[in-house]
Amino acid sequence: MIVGIMGAMREEIEPILELVDEIDGEIDYAKNKYYKAKYKGVSLIIAYSKIGKVNSALTASIMIEKFGVEILLFSGVAGAINEELKIGDLIIAEKLCLHDLDITAFGHPYGYVPESKIFVETDKRLNQIAKNTAEKLNLKLLVGTIATGDQFIACEDKKCWIKETFKADAIEMEGASVGFVCDALGVPFFVLRAISDSADMDAGFDFDKFLEKSAKISAEFLIEMVEELR
Repeated sequence: MIVGIMGAMREEIEPILELVDEIDGEIDYAKNKYYKAKYKGVSLIIAYSKIGKVNSALTASIMIEKFGVEILLFSGVAGAINEELKIGDLIIAEKLCLHDLDITAFGHPYGYVPESKIFVETDKRLNQIAKNTAEKLNLKLLVGTIATGDQFIACEDKKCWIKETFKADAIEMEGASVGFVCDALGVPFFVLRAISDSADMDAGFDFDKFLEKSAKISAEFLIEMVEELR
């Protein structure tokens, strides 16, 4: 079994690379780097995609098609919409959507295109492993809906619109695009986010301050999950 671990930014995978047992190689492909690694006997492919939907969809596709990834775990940070989520909290996606996909001019709802769907669902088994991991680590874990778009949201009006339209709990820039790739290719996937900001007018300040801490929380959580996948 080969498990893929993705983040959007270098800072989101560096803590993971520090936790693995060994790194077998670094491969440059399609203007990106892919790390072959092992943890407790599990073969891993680790990569950061760079920010945004196109980059994350490309990276997920390469991990599956070129490197043979059979399970894909995405780790990173997100902005909170649900008022229950505070900086440093963890959320896993039960389902994800594309909040900036808009062909409503043709009579379709936001986030939908013909022959597709608004929401893509994550793998139930992986979500259960995550819940068990949270209990083991004595961590609070919220399960909810995550909205993805090519925008860093720092506007209260936009935040409220996404919450009302998609009933979303958190927002980020990669998860749903990874999810739709995995769904199309039949690969179980999972999305974990640590809250780094509250997606409001202070989002830029909060993000810079808490990125490193949030990425470490996510990395340690995922490594615990990998051990359960052996």
